[in-house]
Amino acid sequence: MSKRTPSGDSIGDVAELEQLLSEPSEGVVETMRRLEGDVLVLGAGGKIGPTLCRMARRASDLAGAERRVIGVARRATPEMQAEFHAHGVELIRCDMLDHRQLAALPNAPNVIYMAAMKFGSTGQEALTWALNVYLPGMVCERFPRSRIVAFSTGNVYGMAPVDGDGSVEGDPPRPDGDYAMSCLGRERIFNHFSQTLKIPVALLRLNYANELRYGVLGDLAQQVMAGEPIELRMGYFNAIWQGDANAMTLRALEHVATPPLVVNVAGPDRLSVRQIAEQFGLLLERPVRFSGREAVDAFLSNGRLGYELLGHPRVSVEQMVRWIADWQLRGGPTLGKPTHFQTRDGKF
Repeated sequence: MSKRTPSGDSIGDVAELEQLLSEPSEGVVETMRRLEGDVLVLGAGGKIGPTLCRMARRASDLAGAERRVIGVARRATPEMQAEFHAHGVELIRCDMLDHRQLAALPNAPNVIYMAAMKFGSTGQEALTWALNVYLPGMVCERFPRSRIVAFSTGNVYGMAPVDGDGSVEGDPPRPDGDYAMSCLGRERIFNHFSQTLKIPVALLRLNYANELRYGVLGDLAQQVMAGEPIELRMGYFNAIWQGDANAMTLRALEHVATPPLVVNVAGPDRLSVRQIAEQFGLLLERPVRFSGREAVDAFLSNGRLGYELLGHPRVSVEQMVRWIADWQLRGGPTLGKPTHFQTRDGKF
C-alpha cells in the first residue's frame, strides 16, 4: 500500500493522478483505525482538499472505521459535489465567514482547517486578514471540543541562508508582507484559543506541495517547455509530493497538543532552481535560459521533525521530475495557478 506507484515514469491521466495522490500510507490507515469520530475538512475545494478528503475516506475504509468524511467549500458546485460523493465524501457549500452558515455545519471531533487566501492578497488585504486571521477564531469558537489540524506556511519564517539546513520550528518568525503576516496571525489565533479553550491543535507549515498540475516543479517545467527564461534570484526551494503532504496532515490528527504542536511539512532536499531547470531541459529536449543570479537566502524549511512524527515522504524529487516532464510532453492539463514562488517581496 505505502509503496504503490504507477509503472514506469508516466501517470496516464487525471483519474490515475488523483488515485495516486489519495493513496493512504500504512501510517495513515493506522491513524484512521485509532481515531474516533468523523473528519471535517474546512476549505476542501482548493488544490489539496479533494485528494486529502479521498485519502481520509480510503484509509478509513481500509481500517474498517465507520465515519463520515465531510468537506466544506465556499464554491461547492453541483459538479464538485457529485465528484466528492462518487468517492464517498460529503461536500457542504458554506461561506464560513457567515456566522449562521458556520453554526449550521455538523459537529466533528476531527477538524482539518485549510481555508486561506494567498494569491490576490495584494490589493485585497482586508479580505486576506479576514480569511487568514478572523475566520480561525470563528472556527475555534464553533469547534471548541474538536482536535484541529490547521495549515500554515513556511513563509512565516522569512528567508533562510541557502548554505544552511533551513528554518526549524523553534526559529523566530520573520514574516514579510500581508500574506505571511496574516498567516502568522492565523497561528497566533489558533494558539490563543488552544490555550484558553483547551483545544488540541497542530499547525503545519507547508513548503511546498507539488503534483503534476500544480507546484514549483510544474512551474519550472512549463517555463522550460515554453522557452521562457528562468529567474534565479529565488535560487533554491523545497518540494514535497502532495500525496505525502496529505498523509502527514492526516497523521497529525494524532499529534495535536495544547499549546499547539508546530511542525514543518517540507521536502527533504534543498533543491536548486538552476539544476532542476536543467533536468527539465534534458527531459523535455528544450534549451534552458536563465536570468539573474541566486541570492544568498530563500524560503527553505527543515522537515526533519515532521518525518519523525508523521512519516517520511514516499515519492522522491527525481520521480516527480520524471512524471512532470512526461505530463508536459503529453499535454497534460494544469490548474492554471502559478505558485509565484520567485516572489521575494511578500506581495502575492
